[in-house]
Amino acid sequence: MYSDADAAAPHVALADVAIRIGPAPARESYLNIASLIDAVHGSGAQAVHPGYGFLSESAAFARAVEEAGATFVGPPAATQEALGNKLAARRAVADAGVPIVPGLIVPLEAGQVERVSTDDSGPGEVPPGDAALGMAAVGYPAMLKAAAGGGGRGMRRVDSHKELARVMTAARREAAAAFGDGALYLERLISPARHVEVQLLGDQHGALAVLGERECSVQRRHQKLVEETPSPAVTPTIRDALFASARRVAATVDFHNAATVEFLLDAEGNHYFLEMNTRLQVEHGVTELVMGLDIVAWQIRVAAGERLDDSVLGVEPRGHAIEARVYAEDPYRDFQPVGGTVTTWRPPEGPGIRVDGAVQAGRPLTPEYDPLLAKLMVHAADRPAALGRLRRALDECLIGGLQTDLGFHRWLVDDDAFAAGAYDTGLVSERWRGGPALKPDELGLAALAAIAARTEALGTRGMAVSGGRGAAGRRRAGDSAWAQLARDEAVDR
Repeated sequence: MYSDADAAAPHVALADVAIRIGPAPARESYLNIASLIDAVHGSGAQAVHPGYGFLSESAAFARAVEEAGATFVGPPAATQEALGNKLAARRAVADAGVPIVPGLIVPLEAGQVERVSTDDSGPGEVPPGDAALGMAAVGYPAMLKAAAGGGGRGMRRVDSHKELARVMTAARREAAAAFGDGALYLERLISPARHVEVQLLGDQHGALAVLGERECSVQRRHQKLVEETPSPAVTPTIRDALFASARRVAATVDFHNAATVEFLLDAEGNHYFLEMNTRLQVEHGVTELVMGLDIVAWQIRVAAGERLDDSVLGVEPRGHAIEARVYAEDPYRDFQPVGGTVTTWRPPEGPGIRVDGAVQAGRPLTPEYDPLLAKLMVHAADRPAALGRLRRALDECLIGGLQTDLGFHRWLVDDDAFAAGAYDTGLVSERWRGGPALKPDELGLAALAAIAARTEALGTRGMAVSGGRGAAGRRRAGDSAWAQLARDEAVDR
């Protein structure tokens, strides 16, 4: 199924049958349940896979698919309803003995905020009951979160009572726009922290496979940029505790198909439940590489009523995998999305490299959808080898015509903290400074270096690398540090 904006997209060309569902705006196409169900009827489809965006966690869509006589390839609607609301999920998993981040277990109302004291020394005066108890346990700094969804939408840091009302207004507006529900709750901010998630796959007969964990701490605006498995921070003892909690979360509902349980790890290795995503995750590919499984194929088999076999229930991880999300974003300007047309697309190739992409030369980007262009994944025997493979893949990745975040990823691979696996969710904000800045008196040198780089790179793979350091950006004998910096800037910018 496709909207007008995706009429020429690669997945449409590859499909045996492609059905138009509406114009470019998502609410008139990919979020239009009636149009999607019409496509199900028109195609005679027996099942619907929702992907990992838009309506993939919509209980209303899952129920509409079931009522249309087709199978929804994902957790059933009742499971999504039970876990889709973060507050309801917090209550359920806490009752099951899973640690949760201290905070509210009821929605935070505007009236409560208005009565909060402006004295930063305490929680202030709020109406009695669960909200008051929750706010007393939170303290500051804290995180406001949307009760109806995730992905960083509606999430805001709050450092004091003085700013709570203002931040809450902005968060409620964003949550309502993203999920149709502006309900918010408050959680204690755990910092430093690492974001680790556990992949689950269950069948309709009670079998549940825990397919390892993924580290997702490299983030901007609370949204992921890089994922890897296994997590460098997870010891066997921590892993056993995470897996046990993930199983307890799954047991709170009638769960089958694929889902991910997300946790925070604090500096002492304690874990806290964040949420359960009842869908496939963008980063599922790194788990597939390490486990040697096709999770999507198993989603379909489970939806058809098949049992998980020993190839899934007894699978053991092999090696290390890392994913870099390639976005049409400018990392030198706070990762703001950019527009334009991709003029050149040449993905890296070779052993241990997988690229899942929607990039197509000559196709303009549309502002209606997420700016994710491709997922560049590597797999190797261990983490150092995977980092080396990722470094080479980024050097070879060629995207021309617009700015991407490849320059950030290339910096990240060589960052000391990331290379050592000693990082947390603050890595981007604390260590990334938007790349090296040129001094004013070096601008002439930069211009000359840009001309030299372009001239030399004609016909080579390195020139059009957006944000990366290809052949034109490598250090040469006799270059001064500033000459090399200028050359890198010419390529990066």
